[in-house]
Amino acid sequence: MAATGQKLRYDWYQTISDVSINVLVKADKRKECSVHFEQDKVVFNVMLTSDEKETIEFNVAEEIVPEASSYKELKSKVEIKLRKKVGINWSTLERKPGTEDKKEPKIIKNGTAEADPHHAYPSSSHYTRNWDKLVGDIKKEEEKEKPEGDAALNSLFQQIYSGGDDEVKKAMNKSFVESGGTVLSTNWGEVGNKKVEVKPPDGMEFKKYEM
Repeated sequence: MAATGQKLRYDWYQTISDVSINVLVKADKRKECSVHFEQDKVVFNVMLTSDEKETIEFNVAEEIVPEASSYKELKSKVEIKLRKKVGINWSTLERKPGTEDKKEPKIIKNGTAEADPHHAYPSSSHYTRNWDKLVGDIKKEEEKEKPEGDAALNSLFQQIYSGGDDEVKKAMNKSFVESGGTVLSTNWGEVGNKKVEVKPPDGMEFKKYEM
């Protein structure tokens, strides 16, 4: 197979319930793509030409719910949405290195694994010039594609969470988990000393599942 030198670039962010991975591959640069979800791994495949395929494997830091995860092809990127099994904050996208299968995402180019120079560290807590350029590229692309619906809501939650102090983050985590995802509070003074009750939307009734 012929090699074109194409490098896949990606970024990620999270909300209380989901992790989103944006792979920057424009629609006119990809022929087809697919995503395979497992509890501890996500595999992204893309055909750039009829004879050139690239793959990224993510060994995710925490377990996800494969059947509740999805992906969406947009003009400037492919958005992969992972549903967290437990509503906790991930400190990194991938599991910490230590074993052969716990490494940074591998880009497999035409059947041969190679290091990804644009993501040589696990989280956004470290920056390099390549990372700064990637963030800039993503911002430019996302300005053209303003999020709507769930994407806009998740983006808002992400901004609140990332900009909040420890008490805001604890309040969001506690209220979301204890209420079954029906309440999201940023006030630790209100939710810190009591259990957050389930509050289903108007017109709906909450029923506890029984075996």
